[in-house]
Amino acid sequence: APPWAPGRSRDSPAPLRSQLLPLTPNQPVALQPKQKMTAWVLIDGAVSLQKKALNYQQVTCKALHWTVTRKVFHYLLPACNGEITTMSFLQDVVDILLQYVVRSFDRSTKVIDFHYPNELLQEYNWELADQPQTLEEILLNCRTTLKYAIKTGHPRYFNQLSTGLDMVGLAADWLTSAANTNMFTYEIAPVFVLLEYVTLRKMREMVGWPGGCGDGIFSPGGAISNMYAMLIARFKMFPEVKEKGMAAIPRLVAFTSEHSHFSVKKGAAALGIGTDSVILIRCDERGKMIPSDLERRILEAKQKGFVPFLVSATAGTTVYGAFDPLIAIADICKKYKIWMHVDGAWGGGLLMSRKHKWKLNGVERANSVTWNPHKMMGVPLQCSALLVREEGLMQSCNQMHASYLFQQDKHYDLSYDTGDKALQCGRHVDVFKLWLMWRAKGTTGFEAQIDKCLELAEYLYNKIKNRDGYEMVFDGKPQHTNVCFWYIPPSLRSMEDNEERMSRLMKVAPVIKARMMEYGTTMVSYQPLGDKVNFFRMVISNPAATHQDIDFLIDEIERLGQDL
Repeated sequence: APPWAPGRSRDSPAPLRSQLLPLTPNQPVALQPKQKMTAWVLIDGAVSLQKKALNYQQVTCKALHWTVTRKVFHYLLPACNGEITTMSFLQDVVDILLQYVVRSFDRSTKVIDFHYPNELLQEYNWELADQPQTLEEILLNCRTTLKYAIKTGHPRYFNQLSTGLDMVGLAADWLTSAANTNMFTYEIAPVFVLLEYVTLRKMREMVGWPGGCGDGIFSPGGAISNMYAMLIARFKMFPEVKEKGMAAIPRLVAFTSEHSHFSVKKGAAALGIGTDSVILIRCDERGKMIPSDLERRILEAKQKGFVPFLVSATAGTTVYGAFDPLIAIADICKKYKIWMHVDGAWGGGLLMSRKHKWKLNGVERANSVTWNPHKMMGVPLQCSALLVREEGLMQSCNQMHASYLFQQDKHYDLSYDTGDKALQCGRHVDVFKLWLMWRAKGTTGFEAQIDKCLELAEYLYNKIKNRDGYEMVFDGKPQHTNVCFWYIPPSLRSMEDNEERMSRLMKVAPVIKARMMEYGTTMVSYQPLGDKVNFFRMVISNPAATHQDIDFLIDEIERLGQDL
């Protein structure tokens, strides 16, 4: 029996046309799926079993002269009799995705097929229409989108902190979308809620909190995790702010390094604290916060009548990859009774490595930690965790007791209804891909992956530190996988280090980057910082990269920049 008629024997009479598809003449009737797929096709009011050798074909029912127009909503589930068409359509989509995955690891393919925005807008019709498209058009939309997407899994893509394409993580993301549930209560996401509990506890153990004690949540990115920390720190000091607002409490100030992520200021703006209330602490030449300057600025703020409520230290800064001295910062926070947050969005992954986790010594003394597995651990975007040492504090800070979600007379343990401690109501399932990858790799697998990326960074540093045409932005080996350098074209190598040279050097990295994108060969980021003109910031988080890819990058920079 066909799927739409469970239990019907093959000897039973075929259903009437009206039972198959409630359509009138000249409307869509059926689609033929791919080779080796069995389809029930309406012909002359009966059902026959056919196989087609090609993808979707137009089918004309001769007696009625009905032609398939393949409109999506007519044939895909939950449409009547939509099982076969849905399976075939999704298999075509999977074929497109698998081809893209294979190409992403093929070094002979481009990292990017770059077009300027106006060109891309003119080349394709991206507008939304009143009438539905056909299935073939929908598949073309999928192919076109991936054609012009950046291959972030390509071994020569070094542009962002989040790179790579993990197969288990990808499969987990597909499963998450198929399950399509929300993370606010156990009753609608039982397995995912339990996995979040288990995974966050394990991450807290890695931080160094005894038995994984505390609390946490997965949030939509490191910026939101940092804002959560600021919100909870404020509530801890002044719980009345939840009901009465900022007018009921003194002027608060937060402290973070001048190399910290901009999200600290964004959080202050969003919470009504104000960006002027974020005091930037000086860093040393390697980008690490200077503890003595932190203490000096705390004392200055207190003398002005301000209330220091948070210090946000950074474990792995965005540009230099610097690790603030967490032990010294923890001592200062303890002395002045200030909440210590560690933004380990970029560097938190090093906790998985026995070789490199010492760089986060002191993180166990933090009150809260941001950790983004979608960065160094290669989990598909997005996957960011906010970990809090004090259990129950996040719940008290954020809960609103919505009676239509968090009823108190449910028949199971209500502690697993975790949604009320989140700022969001609807919350995406971000935990499953991390959990499944952790099961597939084990902690040792993540460790090997992270160690490899740091070894590649050191390889790059050793290749260019004394190479003609390169200058390092700071001395010494990289602390993380960030390698910061200038490429000096031949025309600038004999020039004196003056304003004219700096002005010309400022333009070098942007031109080379533009040429990289137009050729599509590789991608690496650049930026100025303070009084330093544009330099390349190389970061490595893709375990698919090799020494040969680093060599290629060096050769490509020289090829594209030698005439500047």
